[in-house]
Amino acid sequence: MGLKRIAVIDYGMGNLRSVCAALVKLGAEAAVTADAAELARADAVELPGVGAFGDAARALAERGLFEPVRRAALAAADGGKPFLGVCLGLQLLFAASEEAPGVAGLGVLPGEVRRFPERSPDGARLKVPHMGWNQVELARANQLTAGLAGGERFYFVHSYYAAPERAEDLALGCEYGGVRFAAMCARGNLFATQFHPEKSQARGLAMLGEFLKLL
Repeated sequence: MGLKRIAVIDYGMGNLRSVCAALVKLGAEAAVTADAAELARADAVELPGVGAFGDAARALAERGLFEPVRRAALAAADGGKPFLGVCLGLQLLFAASEEAPGVAGLGVLPGEVRRFPERSPDGARLKVPHMGWNQVELARANQLTAGLAGGERFYFVHSYYAAPERAEDLALGCEYGGVRFAAMCARGNLFATQFHPEKSQARGLAMLGEFLKLL
């Protein structure tokens, strides 16, 4: 058997270098691509992202990737080829975001993407973006959360957060300034993290390693 080939979607806004470096370190072949046909050939798909929801959705559409990515995510949710979204790649799985009213997301997961408020529920000023290491809470176990008991720390950088509608889609939760949000969503073979596993040192690499075991 050869290396497992991961199609890392290039739509001009992903942190591709660090994502690919982490996958290669774990023994996979990272194929950075904007070719929809490559998504079908690869063993798994990763949707990274750093930037704005509206710009990202438009970039996917302009490159002819919006529907292929949506189909890949829906198939993964139904138990098909594994799919991993990271940061903005998690938010894009929802239908819409407060960041870009009127711009359609992929609509794979029901729920909302909201902006962190300027003040926490107790009235204290909340620094946005939420940046740095934060603890996660285990809500629903899956293969990628193997070995987690809750309380582990991962690296976050984001001003908007996902609030899934279905409790069963929430795998890891997190809290920032009194606001609770999804640190990881999962359904079938579809996984998406708000944190950056590729920047989360040993714990993040272990999670990516578990993703590769699905292939």
